[in-house]
Amino acid sequence: MSTPEIAVARIYDSLGDASADSHTVRVLVDRLWPRGVSREQAAIDLWPKEVTPSNDLRKSWHADPQGHEPEHFEEFKASYREELQTDAAQDALAELATALREERSVLLLTAAKDPEVSHVPVIREALSDALRTS
Repeated sequence: MSTPEIAVARIYDSLGDASADSHTVRVLVDRLWPRGVSREQAAIDLWPKEVTPSNDLRKSWHADPQGHEPEHFEEFKASYREELQTDAAQDALAELATALREERSVLLLTAAKDPEVSHVPVIREALSDALRTS
């Protein structure tokens, strides 16, 4: 059994795409719903809030004016990885991996302006690990 391909996109860039692959599972990986996007436009299949950064971590990241500098970003990623080691997060990751195990492709959606300098690479890695071990 192979693991699904995991892609990442900004939710605002993937709205109303009638040509979207119907075999791709759309997963919102933000704790908050994206502003200005209706549920119909988003066409989200899964929203696992339990594996997103906690409100405290999310707020501290956004409040840090230097958050996108490499050393600050590494601190954020380490803190988020630590959160993902809690029992609740591990259970939620396992549940998500089970739901996605038989899928061909997964699209992780975020409202982050720069998905590569956000929580998304961490959650993508954690999900990939969970899929390999499930």
